Amino acid sequence: QLQAYGGGLVQAGGSLRLSCAASGRTFSMHTVGWFRRAPGKEREFVSSISWSGQSTYYTDSVKGRFTISRDNAKNTVYLQMNSLKPEDTAVYYCAAGGGGSRATGYDYWGRGTLVTVSS
Repeated sequence: QLQAYGGGLVQAGGSLRLSCAASGRTFSMHTVGWFRRAPGKEREFVSSISWSGQSTYYTDSVKGRFTISRDNAKNTVYLQMNSLKPEDTAVYYCAAGGGGSRATGYDYWGRGTLVTVSS
């Protein structure tokens, strides 16, 4: 199972670090991605990281502000979010699988964590 946590309420310009922890099985050989669903919007891809950590991808709106990383020894993936904007408000989900920017590329999904950015 995957569990995302670390969300909360933060002011615009602030930072949060989300964590995606795996339990019950290892995801060290999977790409892990972060997706988000804002109120009234479709789920969208945010970022992903390859199993080795050498390849990372970001949607344009978060490039330069978000950083994804992973610690396979801890079976955990992180999403450092800086310079947060109100439009980053969403429920954030982590997922593991083959990768890509489509949700269909991921087989395992965790419960989301809510990030609220106030203006």
